[in-house]
This record gives sequence, structure tokens and C-alpha cells, in this order.
Amino acid sequence: MPIAKLFATTLVGLVLLAACDAQRISELQSGQSTEADVRDRFGVPENTWPEPDGGHTLEYNRQPAGVENYMITIGADGRLVAVRQVLTQENFARVQPGMAIGQVRRLLGKPAKTTHFDLSGETHLDWHYLVQPDTHMLFSVVTGNDGRVLRTQNGPDLNAPQNQGGGR
Repeated sequence: MPIAKLFATTLVGLVLLAACDAQRISELQSGQSTEADVRDRFGVPENTWPEPDGGHTLEYNRQPAGVENYMITIGADGRLVAVRQVLTQENFARVQPGMAIGQVRRLLGKPAKTTHFDLSGETHLDWHYLVQPDTHMLFSVVTGNDGRVLRTQNGPDLNAPQNQGGGR
């Protein structure tokens, strides 16, 4: 398949996925929709996180092809409490040195890519996200061998099709 056709097909798929998510979210009503309603629209979650009040949060990951991760909270009564897109500047700012990777994973969802570097003992976890209207970015968390955050990095997603160039 020629690269231009592959790129066009991928781009159309991403647009449709984003449109589908927006439609699915608009069909849900806080306090009225049930967990069954959420699962009917989104399917099986990537992960289920317990909440202190007896409820739980369902993680719906759109990585690596997408630029969003959703956390959908269900109350102890089985009804929808909140739908959040968690790949935001506010959440990225909450990631601090010394934080355990499990805490980061709970905050941001599953990363698009995890790369371990044996010589340095570092692991890089990357999340793709979008700055409106169409700037593709990459948020990276670097951990040490102990699984704790050493530092974070934020910048353009150089692998995004928009940043690949197209010159001849």
C-alpha cells in the first residue's frame, strides 16, 4: 500500500474514532447513565480503578494512535459520576519527581509507548496528546530502576504525521 494511501486511511480512522467518542460521551448523562450504558458505548475498559467511596473508575485508552485517554467514574450506586479526558496540561503538571509510576498510570492512563534503556537504567513512558486545534504533542515521564519519576519532558510529537514533513 502506498504511504500516502496508508496515511490517508489512518487519518480518516482517527477522525472517525474521535467523532465516535464525542457521540458516545454525549449520549451519557451524569447521575442517570449506568455502568452498563458506559460499557455498551465504550466496551471493555483497559483498567478499572477503585475509588475511596466504593465506586470505581473505568479507563478507556486511545493510545497509541489516539490523543486522548478517558477516565469514566461510576459511583457506588452504579451510576455515572464523571467523564474526564485526562491527557491535559493540568494533569501533566501533577506528575512530580519521586512519584511512583503506578500513581502516574492512575492519573494519565496507559502510555502509548514504554521504552527501557539498560545502560542508564531509565524507562521512558510516552503519551500522545493534542493542543487545540491540531498541534500534536508528546508528554514523557522518565523513571529510574525503582519505578519512581526522575523527570518529565514535554514537546512536539516528532513522529506525528503533521511533523514528518513532505518535501521532495
